Amino acid sequence: MTRARSFPLEGYVLLYLLAYLPNVIITKLVTSTPHPGLGRPLTGLETLPASLIISTVLTYLFIWWSGWHRDAHGVMILGRRFPVPTKYTLLSGVGTALVLFTVPLSFTFEGVSIPFIQLLMRGDILLIAPLVDIAFGRKVRWWSWMALVMVMIALAITLSDRGGFHLPPLAILTVILYTIGYFIRLAVMTKISKNGDPASVRRYFVEEKIFALPMSVAMLAAISAAGVGSQAGALSWGFVHVWADPVILPLFGIGVTLTIVSVYAIIILLDPRENAYCVPLERAASLIAGVGGALILAWVWGLPQPRPAELVGAGILIGAITLLSLAPRLSRPVAAARAETT
Repeated sequence: MTRARSFPLEGYVLLYLLAYLPNVIITKLVTSTPHPGLGRPLTGLETLPASLIISTVLTYLFIWWSGWHRDAHGVMILGRRFPVPTKYTLLSGVGTALVLFTVPLSFTFEGVSIPFIQLLMRGDILLIAPLVDIAFGRKVRWWSWMALVMVMIALAITLSDRGGFHLPPLAILTVILYTIGYFIRLAVMTKISKNGDPASVRRYFVEEKIFALPMSVAMLAAISAAGVGSQAGALSWGFVHVWADPVILPLFGIGVTLTIVSVYAIIILLDPRENAYCVPLERAASLIAGVGGALILAWVWGLPQPRPAELVGAGILIGAITLLSLAPRLSRPVAAARAETT
């Protein structure tokens, strides 16, 4: 990669969406279709270990093959240089680990639609984004505030339609851990890497992921072993028996798309513009992928349709993306004209 900004940011958002769409579809199919050997669909804790382990291996291969590891801090061991995180990217890695296993897990809860859980999780993050900007003295422009208001309206419509949250305990824990993880990430990104330097993007990705990926697997194992939720007994099958099962093929697809999504996500989030601009773009694109995946699953595989209120919420999010894409471009000629007259 040369310069992260040589390609339009909205182009990366589109690529992110296109990679996320098959991830959503495969994940929901695997956890909704009865497994031939078990006589029931697999649970999230039965599918996540393998997909995260596969993503870990693929990400390490990408880091080495792309040469991005050269931009990271490193130490020499037996004559070879190995990338290592700084104290800040190590902290961000903790936040990323929380995000890595909570996002795919959020697609797997029975009776909880993909659009609803995504609206809930994205709404929390979009509230956090301007607070992080303000804390670090970054200006939040009017279109970012407007997009946040639109997101909150979408969230309110969906929650009102459902009559509240009504989530399983493990789903509530997933939302909480996800929100904490993203807050940590945004704070560290804003402090050390939102400067527009492509080398900084590569450095951050490498130092964050080399720690976050194995830690996410360890967190998943710890939660499962602790007995949180009805899926806790899935640990043995998810970590051991899955590798000899035919379901490993779709799980490999989940791991591949998860890896691709992570690369595009870091480019979007580390764009030098304010978090209140970049975060809604990235989060709303993932929501649209979730809604699109839910519709495809309903039309092709007969899974339940998204509720009308969830589709309305997604439509509002599309409007927010349009606003965030057009408003900065329209404001530049106005600002230039004002500068010429002063």
